[in-house]
Amino acid sequence: MQAHRAAARAAGEPLEPLKIGVLISGSGTNLQALIDRIADGSLNAKIELVVASRPSAKGLQRAEAAGIQTLTLSKEIYADPIAADEVIAHELLEHGVEYVIMAGYMRMVHAPLLVTFPNRVVNLHPALLPSFTGAHAIADAYERGVKVTGATVHFANAAYDAGPIIAQRPLAVEEGWDIDTLEAHIHEIEHELYPHVVQLLADGRIHVRENLTVAVQE
Repeated sequence: MQAHRAAARAAGEPLEPLKIGVLISGSGTNLQALIDRIADGSLNAKIELVVASRPSAKGLQRAEAAGIQTLTLSKEIYADPIAADEVIAHELLEHGVEYVIMAGYMRMVHAPLLVTFPNRVVNLHPALLPSFTGAHAIADAYERGVKVTGATVHFANAAYDAGPIIAQRPLAVEEGWDIDTLEAHIHEIEHELYPHVVQLLADGRIHVRENLTVAVQE
């Protein structure tokens, strides 16, 4: 898929918007960043479906306000995570999704999604991997007293927060910041970095090497 887009770009052919599905669990601020960049024409993508793991996720309101179709799965469905991912993978395929973008999705993805979208499930992590993995990365980094942290975009795989790294952006932590200030700055970085990476995918500039590192082509 990336090779096809890269070849079209090299030939000077216009590229169709990248069809993405976005997985969310909460407020959806990174979803909103993608919606805004698509709306202002700086991101050549189209969000075909937003999937929420919680019916109360505020991000659903953001999607509906933008006219994007949504899907919410219940706790009962998630009781079997493999079956849940089978449902999600099927719906994403039905909507013609090319890449799956995890944006604050607080569940691990499993084989049904990873096999259906090999090296096409993308995750955003609020730290500089491989440091501070897991769901509490910002708090863990803050409590450790790091002087530099940041955000990472990577491909998801079967190991938690261990897939090939696509892009990272550092943040110098200033003296006197509390954890809320640190979190706010991390989110500012995320809202710039994630649309940038999705645009790289739309341009066919991302290549996963055999050693599972990522090359970003000019």
